[in-house]
Amino acid sequence: MQDMMDKATYERLESDVARVKDDIGALAEQITDALNAIAGNARKQARRGYKQARDNMDSVVDDVSERGAAMMSAAQDAAVSLEETLEEVIAERPLATVGLALGLGFLIGATWRR
Repeated sequence: MQDMMDKATYERLESDVARVKDDIGALAEQITDALNAIAGNARKQARRGYKQARDNMDSVVDDVSERGAAMMSAAQDAAVSLEETLEEVIAERPLATVGLALGLGFLIGATWRR
């Protein structure tokens, strides 16, 4: 009788251990699935962040390009305006312009010698 109880207890323990192993296997599968889902979400968020950063960079580059073009246009307009003003002054006062040019040349030459 004792042998039968020991055998029944052993079989019950063996059955319990098998169920625990099955439960551990199922839990390991669930953990793997959860980790894969988390990794997938992280990848999606990283891609979204990269795309957003790239879009922001493109926007900044476009903005800088537009501002640079506007500044270039303003500088060209200023240069044309200065050129026109100089032409007017030279046409109105040619002797004064020649005298000014000679004076500037003298000052630059004197400074250059030192």
